[in-house]
Amino acid sequence: MNYIRSVICRGLTILAFSALPLLAQSNAFVPPSAVSISSSTSESSVEVDQPITTITKRVDEVTVLFTATDKHGKFVRDLNEDDFAIRDDNKPPQSVVNFGSQTNLPLELGLLIDTSGSVHARFDFEQEAAVSFLQRTLRVNYDKAFVMGFNTQSQVTQAFTDNVSLLATGVHHLQDGGGTALYSAVYKACRDILIKADENRPVRRAIILVSDGEDNQSDVSRAQAIEMAQRAQVIIYAISTDDSGLILRGDKALQQLADSTGGRAFFPYKMKEIKNSFAAIEDELRSQYVVSYHPADFDADGRYRPIEITALKKDVQVRARRGYYAPQQ
Repeated sequence: MNYIRSVICRGLTILAFSALPLLAQSNAFVPPSAVSISSSTSESSVEVDQPITTITKRVDEVTVLFTATDKHGKFVRDLNEDDFAIRDDNKPPQSVVNFGSQTNLPLELGLLIDTSGSVHARFDFEQEAAVSFLQRTLRVNYDKAFVMGFNTQSQVTQAFTDNVSLLATGVHHLQDGGGTALYSAVYKACRDILIKADENRPVRRAIILVSDGEDNQSDVSRAQAIEMAQRAQVIIYAISTDDSGLILRGDKALQQLADSTGGRAFFPYKMKEIKNSFAAIEDELRSQYVVSYHPADFDADGRYRPIEITALKKDVQVRARRGYYAPQQ
């Protein structure tokens, strides 16, 4: 009987240690996409009758998508690694793993349309422009998008799909009126939808935000919305519905949302320019660079690490997200 108990106890001990890597994997942190960090764990093999030793090795790799334009705002597509300087947490990377252009990544898009009363005058035209953008941009069986309208509350009128007809129906089901909870809409779209999207394939995640930028109903702050977008690896492109010709508070909010995530804000004062803004977003989504590197002096402490990518060539400007949150152990 004592022999049997000994065998059983030893077997349970081996099973418990064998399960440790699986538990570690199930709790792995998935960081921001245009910024991503991967971690891998390896173990030494052990004999049943020898002391059990676990050796863990961590590999940290950051991936950043960015856009390079000339002084006229046109994309510069023939650059290489030596044309850029990279700083992560104010230090050059330990090593660059990969550099190249990314023109054909699958898209995961969130179309967020402000349906509050303040956008009533341009609402129908904005809906038509949004549908036209989806028709031109989405590729069946490759890209997908969802539609969310927001005023005081946010509502998904069409979940993730590659079916443009269903997405168009979702856009036309939006009805305007009410207050504006813009930051809450961005926060929820990232937290509840985009951060939970398929993480087993490299994708470009983006929100196309159509709004005047005025927020008077959100239960989260602008900073919280930006942080959630960064954690969900989401780039924000904002199209202002303000046609006053003035730079208002809402315009500044849209600019900050875009700048902080590596996106771009558009201010079309005439209705026909809205379609031009959508076309520019479509072009940019297919015209980006990607760099992967190992950061220097990296600690898995959960804190925010700023990123700065600059072009060494004259008159070339770079737009990229401003940082990411390290995983926390």
